[in-house]
Amino acid sequence: MALLTLNKAELAHGDMPLLDGAALTIEPRERIGLIGRNGSGKSSLLAVIAGRRALDDGELQHADGLRRVLVEQEPVLPDAATVRDSLVERGAIMAIPDERERWQAMARLEAMADRLGALLDRAPGQLSGGERKRAALALALALEPDLLLLDEPTNHLDIDGITLLEDLLVRGPTLVVVTHDRRFLDRVVTRIVELDRGLLRSYPGNFADYERFKADQLAVEAEGRRRFDRFWQQEEAWIRKGVEARRTRNQGRVRRLEALRREREQRRERQGDLRIRLDAGSRSGRRVAELFDVGKRFDTPSGERWVVRNFSCLVQRGDRIGLIGPNGAGKTTLLRLMLGSLEPDEGRVELGTGLRIAYFDQMRAQLDPQASVAESIAPGSEWIEIGGQRRHVMSYLGDFLFSPRRAASPVASLSGGERNRLLLARLFAQPANLIVLDEPTNDLDMESLELLESTLQEYEGTLLLVSHDRAFLDNVVTQTIAAEGDGAWREYVGGYEDWLRQRPAPVAQAASATGATPAPAPTGERSRPKRRQKLNNREQRELDVLPGRIEALEAEQAALHAKMTAPDYFRNDPEVLRDDQLRHDEIEASLIEMLERWESLEARQAGE
Repeated sequence: MALLTLNKAELAHGDMPLLDGAALTIEPRERIGLIGRNGSGKSSLLAVIAGRRALDDGELQHADGLRRVLVEQEPVLPDAATVRDSLVERGAIMAIPDERERWQAMARLEAMADRLGALLDRAPGQLSGGERKRAALALALALEPDLLLLDEPTNHLDIDGITLLEDLLVRGPTLVVVTHDRRFLDRVVTRIVELDRGLLRSYPGNFADYERFKADQLAVEAEGRRRFDRFWQQEEAWIRKGVEARRTRNQGRVRRLEALRREREQRRERQGDLRIRLDAGSRSGRRVAELFDVGKRFDTPSGERWVVRNFSCLVQRGDRIGLIGPNGAGKTTLLRLMLGSLEPDEGRVELGTGLRIAYFDQMRAQLDPQASVAESIAPGSEWIEIGGQRRHVMSYLGDFLFSPRRAASPVASLSGGERNRLLLARLFAQPANLIVLDEPTNDLDMESLELLESTLQEYEGTLLLVSHDRAFLDNVVTQTIAAEGDGAWREYVGGYEDWLRQRPAPVAQAASATGATPAPAPTGERSRPKRRQKLNNREQRELDVLPGRIEALEAEQAALHAKMTAPDYFRNDPEVLRDDQLRHDEIEASLIEMLERWESLEARQAGE
């Protein structure tokens, strides 16, 4: 039996229809990825499913007693002495009538907060966006809902937090999630639902499957519209003949033309594509920036903390560098050191010549909330110069999907995705040979994201990028600088997946290999030694064979990687390319599962 069903759903925002006769059925254990362009109504649809917003027309039916929990894109925590009090006072836990179940939910909240790194003892007002998101996610999972609704859950989370959330959700409740993170969708969801021009279209499988289905569907849809328009134009040409059309025996044809006109008028055209052009302007010197044994520290309540320690690197013209690390590791600090906007405590930074820098701030601090969209691009003027060509500001904003009416709106009224598009428009309005992007992908829809990727790939200047979007990093950067802990940073060749393969083994494994004794983790209390746990026969056999199975899979993975990176590999049949990619993904997933199992069995055997 379906958990929830929408039928002939109608919903509008002002004069803009968000749902136009839409239908959706959510079955138990499904994990649905809800995608669509910015402003298409995804968040509004989640609010409808959660019961927080009523439909204008149509039906919403759900199973009796269905427990629904929604985590908003920007969770708001009520004021309280601590986050723990704030989460409990939201009413979801305290509203549980059975006292035993209520205490169990509070215990689950503590455990889930610990897993997600949510800070329950801090005041809500002291939390960053990512910390608020972790706290809200911990509460949602602790409530064990029948239907979990997540709106952009990966925003503000670092890569470790995203992968941990993925682990929890693949074993979690029925799910509807709005996200732009393609890796997240590929790993978590079992069905993609696209909200497009008021209608909901369903595609089985993950995001990679959706992309294949969607390409075929768009081609069929374009051909159908082309045929409709050609027939409609022929009928319009006929009616203009006048006399023949007025004859009684042709009145049926006249009525058919009127129906065609109504259908053509009601058609909702697909919104235009974002158009991004980057002007690198004059070339910078070959050396963009060079760091010599740079160090930076900050004073904290617990003492001095090194964010960057003894780091040296050379950034050259044309480099595309991605910075990887958990929240708080100091990625933005390292960016500012590389740009010369922050003085190091140790070492020195030398900047190259002829630099023209465009900086994308993840907090969007460069935008004046009271200014209009047009004023943010060209203060006091209606014209801007792009690539040596003079353009009207309204025409330029149209490239970033801002209508003339929207261009007159204040920045404060824009959605998160619109603010990101506006900041990109502002940055790219001036030539720059060094572009610095700090979390540019938050709130961008899939198509805008992919277009930004392709534009950056063709950009001839230098790029410094901070992002937690793994697919974006893989598709854009050619080298990475990753945080190694305790202020250490290290350079790697390639993108995110390349970094995963090259990064050093975890400290415990490295210490075991060298015979060194790892330093105890600063947990505060010394834990009592645990007794060795004897594995049963089945588990012991499993532990004995796992190394050989892992070795065989790694060998197959290496051979497949060599095949896929061969210069003429792309000449193979598309079926071969797809099968190889599927096998590559299967091996990756199997290796992760086997390694985790191996580590778990060894830890139990060692009494860890």
